[in-house]
Amino acid sequence: MGAKVLKSLSVNRVTFLLALFFVMIFNIPFFSVVKKGLEHQSHIDPVFVATIPVFLVAALGFLFSFFSFKYLLKPFFIALILLSSGVFFAAYKYGVVFDTGMIENTFQTNSAEALTYVNWASFTNFALTGLVPAFLLYKADIEYRPFTKEMLRKLVFMLANLTVVVAIAFVYMQNYASFVRNNDQIKHYIVPTYFIGSASKYIYQNYLQAPITYQELGLDAKVIKPAAMKEEKPKLLVLVVGETARAMNYQYYGYNRPTNQYTKDLGLIAFNNVQSCGTATAVSLPCMFSRMNRKDYEARQARSQDTAVDVLHHAGVNVFWVDNDSGCKGVCDRVPNYTIDVNMDKKLCDGEFCKDQVMVDKLDELLTTKEQPNQDRLIVLHIVGSHGPTYYLRYPDDHKQFTPDCPRSDIQNCSHNELVNTYDNTILYTDYILSEIVKRLQQQHMYAPAMMYLSDHGESLGEKGLYLHGTPYGIAPAEQTTVPWLSWISAGYAQENGLSESCLSGLQQRSGYSQDNLFDTLLGLFNVSTQVYRPKEDIFKQCRT
Repeated sequence: MGAKVLKSLSVNRVTFLLALFFVMIFNIPFFSVVKKGLEHQSHIDPVFVATIPVFLVAALGFLFSFFSFKYLLKPFFIALILLSSGVFFAAYKYGVVFDTGMIENTFQTNSAEALTYVNWASFTNFALTGLVPAFLLYKADIEYRPFTKEMLRKLVFMLANLTVVVAIAFVYMQNYASFVRNNDQIKHYIVPTYFIGSASKYIYQNYLQAPITYQELGLDAKVIKPAAMKEEKPKLLVLVVGETARAMNYQYYGYNRPTNQYTKDLGLIAFNNVQSCGTATAVSLPCMFSRMNRKDYEARQARSQDTAVDVLHHAGVNVFWVDNDSGCKGVCDRVPNYTIDVNMDKKLCDGEFCKDQVMVDKLDELLTTKEQPNQDRLIVLHIVGSHGPTYYLRYPDDHKQFTPDCPRSDIQNCSHNELVNTYDNTILYTDYILSEIVKRLQQQHMYAPAMMYLSDHGESLGEKGLYLHGTPYGIAPAEQTTVPWLSWISAGYAQENGLSESCLSGLQQRSGYSQDNLFDTLLGLFNVSTQVYRPKEDIFKQCRT
C-alpha cells in the first residue's frame, strides 16, 4: 500500500504535499501564537481564521514551486525538512525564534554546547518530523514530464496558488493588516521562510559584504593619576562575566530565596534594573564591550573595531581574559587570553564543560604570577554560570540546596518547581564562586582590589511558554533582558580611584543602567583618559571626587 502511495506523483502534487506538511507540522508554533493573538481580540471572524492555513499553504506552494525541478527537488527539500525539524522543535518546546541574532549564536556554538540540547525528546522529534518525511521524499517516484509540458503545468499551479493568496488578501486585507500589526511576532514563527531569511541575512552580512576596514580606538588612552592623590598600590579589577543569569532570581533584587547567601555579608553593590544588550551570548558579549550602544549596535561593525579591553590595553593596563564558556566572541582576540581545558580536572570537568571552581583555581594562579610593579591589572573571568538546558551540570552535588531538581536536558518535561530549583542552584553556586573571588581579593596586599559581576543575558523558565533565551529583543520578556550587575570595591581601590565610599553605598538605590554603561565604567575604574571615554555613561563617575 505504501509503495503505491509513493508511485507516480506529479511535481505539482509533491509540491502541494510539501507545503501542506510544512503548514500542518512545522508551523504548529506559528498557529499557537496566532491562537494567543486571537484570544485578545474582542471579535473573531471564523471565516477569516479559516483562511489563515489556506493562505499559508498557497503561499508556500507558490514559493516551493521555484525549487521543484528535476535534480533539485529532492536534495533541496530533504535538506529543508531536516533543518526545519530542528527549528520546529526549538520553537515548539522552548519558544526559541531563529532571527539573525540566534543564527549567529548557532554558528558560534561549539560541539559541547550543541550536545546539551540532544536528548530523547529532541531525537524522537528529529526522527519523526525530519528523518521519516525526508526518507519518504527520497523514495518517492516523481513523474517528470518533458520540460515544456512541465513548465506549463508548473505555471498553472503557481497561478492557482497565487490566485488563492490574492483572493484571500483582497477580501480580508483589513483583518490581516490589523492582526499582523497587533501581533508582529507571528512572522518570526513561520517555517521555513523566517529562519531561511535570517540565515541568508547573516551569511550576506558576514561573508558576502565587502570587509570593513578595522578601526583602532583609544590609541590616545593613558592612565591619569589623580593630582590630589598619592598612589600606593596598583589597581586590580576582576571582572566576572556571567552566563544566562536573570536578575529576578537574585536575593539582592527581592527574590524570596537565599540565592545570595554567600556574598550578602561581603558588602557588594547591586545595581537595579540593568538591561542586557541582547538575549544571546553571541550578541550581548561583544555588544557590552563595544563602544556602541544597544540601539546602534551592529555586529559586523563591532567586529571591526577595538573593544573596552583593547582600549585598556592601549592605556598600559595588564589585561588577561580567562574563558570557561563558549569563547569570548572576538572580544579578547587582541589581548592575552586563556581557554579552560575541559579535561584539566577530573572532579570539576566532564570533557565538555568545567564547573566554575576551575576559574577560582586559575585566579589563584594568576594572582601569584609576578607582573610588572605598579601596573594596573584587569582579569576577566567568563564563567559558564547558568548555561542551559543542562543546568544540573553547572553545580556540584554539595551545592544542591534547592530540591527536587531537574537532572535532564529536556527541561520542558520537568515540573516548573523542579526547573526553578535547578536554575536557582546555579545562581547560588555562582554566588559561591563570587564570594571565593572576593575573599581572595581581600587577602591581596600588592594591589588595591575590586570585583564586578555582570551577566550577558537572562533566561526564560517556562513563563509565557518560553524556555532558554534568544527571543528577538523587541518581543523578549524581562526574564531574558534584565540581568544582575554586582560590584565589590575595596577601600583601597576606592581611594586609588577617587571614589567616595558613602556615595558608593547609595548607588544600589539607583536604577536604569544597562550593559551600554560597561565600556566607560571600565575606563573610569582605571582612570583612563581618552577621547572615546564618555563620562555620562560611567556608573561610578558621580562618586568620583
